[in-house]
Amino acid sequence: MKYHETPISVRFNEVDAYRVAWHGHYVAWLESGRLGLAGMFGLDAFQLAELGYLGPVVNLEIKYLRPARFNDKLTVKTRVAPTDSATLIFESIIVDGNGTKLASALTTHALTDLNGVLQFQLPAVVAERLARMRTWLEQP
Repeated sequence: MKYHETPISVRFNEVDAYRVAWHGHYVAWLESGRLGLAGMFGLDAFQLAELGYLGPVVNLEIKYLRPARFNDKLTVKTRVAPTDSATLIFESIIVDGNGTKLASALTTHALTDLNGVLQFQLPAVVAERLARMRTWLEQP
């Protein structure tokens, strides 16, 4: 299964006193990758809300493997994992310009209506768009 790729450059304000990218910025980079992939299929945060649903993050797991530094050119690689519940699970890896893995992550988004009521099944419109995303990710 392939990944959607989002380029990132480590900016000066993202580097901490140790001269490496502060760990909290990885969360924003992961979000950029998720929104890039989901947006291609009408499922980014705003598009989802237009359909009458929200996808709040209910779980975030990051494994930091190597540091990113100022001006590094990174790629956030994102794909969606299969699930049987009304959740969206995104798998991501962040690599440097040499393809070295710097971090891996999983984010889980529960699907709710606009009032925050948890959905127990994927609505048809979301399921159809998610199916198109998976089909695209499975193409060589």
